[in-house]
Amino acid sequence: MRRKIPNTAALVAFESAARHQSFTRAAEELALTQSAICRQIAGLEAFLGIALFRRSRRGVKLTEAGLAYSRKVAAQLDAVERDTLALMGQQGAMSIELAVVPTFATQWLLPRLKEFQRLHPEVTVNLNNRTRPFLFADTEFDAAIYFGDADWSGTESHFLMRENSQPVCSPVLLDGRSSLDASALASLPLLQQSTRPYAWRQWFNSLGLNVAQDMSGPRYELFSMLAQAAMHEMGVALIPPFLIERELAEGRLVVAMEHSCVSERAYYLMIPERKVESAALRAFRDWLLPTALQYRTAVGLA
Repeated sequence: MRRKIPNTAALVAFESAARHQSFTRAAEELALTQSAICRQIAGLEAFLGIALFRRSRRGVKLTEAGLAYSRKVAAQLDAVERDTLALMGQQGAMSIELAVVPTFATQWLLPRLKEFQRLHPEVTVNLNNRTRPFLFADTEFDAAIYFGDADWSGTESHFLMRENSQPVCSPVLLDGRSSLDASALASLPLLQQSTRPYAWRQWFNSLGLNVAQDMSGPRYELFSMLAQAAMHEMGVALIPPFLIERELAEGRLVVAMEHSCVSERAYYLMIPERKVESAALRAFRDWLLPTALQYRTAVGLA
């Protein structure tokens, strides 16, 4: 079936003329004559059946429809240009589009990714933030690092590690004490992680406690946001220590109580079944899984 898509040259001429609000300047930018720009845009208007510009002796001005269309066309042309440059830049190299949960990627994966690049210089790993599940068929992602229960239809899951969350806060909240007990923690604002809404309840329950306000408090989507809020004395946060190693080492955050609660859910590498034979993904998987196992063994994670 033939697609209802205008001529690309006409779209490029229209985008330039719309951006400059001038056929003359568009002609100069594209190294064409003004009459060529006029013909391209007239042809586009005829194809659409809609006037995109108002013409007058003083020049041209976008119609309301032309303005709306120009924004969409500009975005699509930018996307095509980005994809084209990316493809030209690969020159036969392999790449992986990886969806990641942000704080895990920045605090744990990225510091180790240099070793993968050393071992596999032919593979480029591109990282994109995703905090919740999605359909691989609707995206360009080749794989994902995801926190959950590995129940993701149409994928192959590989266990990486669980979380061992501990309560952390600014040293100011300790008020000179080395630590706090559970009742003292319960009296402070409890900072909540929106993708782990029962985290505090599970942590208190692991001590045999029921706390009425365990799900109250401001909610943040990312652990990095929780850490910032805790450092600014806004309350106590439950965060796995491996995500805040620098903050703990520098004393900007302290462990308020040594008790940790290991999560039932975990971090997984998720690979769509249609991608499991990818050489680049196999190389990444075969590096990542032993790296995660080595880390779990070193820190005693389940």
